[in-house]
Amino acid sequence: MQTYSLPQSNPDSVVLLQITDTHLFANGSGSLLGVATKDSFHAVLNGVDTAARHFDAIVATGDISQDHTPYSYQRFADGISRWSQPCFWLPGNHDFQPTMQSILPSEQIKPHQQVLVGEHWQMILLDSQVQGVPHGEVSAAQLALLEAALARYPDRYALILLHHHPLEAGSAWLDQHQLHNNHQLWNVIDKFPQVKAVLCGHIHQNLDRIYHGVRVLATPSTCIQFMPDSDDFALDDNNPGWRYLELTRDGQIITSVHRIDGDQFKPKLDAEGY
Repeated sequence: MQTYSLPQSNPDSVVLLQITDTHLFANGSGSLLGVATKDSFHAVLNGVDTAARHFDAIVATGDISQDHTPYSYQRFADGISRWSQPCFWLPGNHDFQPTMQSILPSEQIKPHQQVLVGEHWQMILLDSQVQGVPHGEVSAAQLALLEAALARYPDRYALILLHHHPLEAGSAWLDQHQLHNNHQLWNVIDKFPQVKAVLCGHIHQNLDRIYHGVRVLATPSTCIQFMPDSDDFALDDNNPGWRYLELTRDGQIITSVHRIDGDQFKPKLDAEGY
């Protein structure tokens, strides 16, 4: 297991910027259900710049590409290169990992699955992709990696990251594509009281719940948004967004979701799927 040590610039906390579900294309005009994903991605990056909040690292929780091309991943790398902070990413169901790895090694994007965050936290990034299908699973190897990382640092609070949501979000069409063996994930988490949160993407909406005594967070996409609590596929007209997570020295997570302004990126609300 590769481990990365992220320095702590503030003695009281470390701040993460989460960007998720960018669905980028090689073609700069590529769109998903009416939203030009390169443009919405850059609008989010500009929104982060406008917010002018300090952050220590970027976490990208999957579905970076929509078309599996090397240049779609390069678009992501080029976009975040405006900042100097390291980025940690993991695959979503739409990603193609051999191509995803093709832009590595990268000075900014790190392949590590374990990150020691300052003096008090660790992040563990899991691969929940099942190639060719939308739902997720965590393999026995990934579960073993998680258990080993948690056992090795019992005195560090833990944030677990993966693409697929590990509980029902409340939308029947979307929940069939959740992490199918989530009970195995929770069986591991239940052994380690230092786990404070699980952070995911995939559901293109804000979610903040407590499950098994652990906070579960999901974050708006940088492009299209899914309608919460809808049994059938439905898009929401909320704007693209991002999330900040402040991990404090006493184990708290202070988090907020932000969205861009304007109406430039409204999707085809009558779409029946994608």
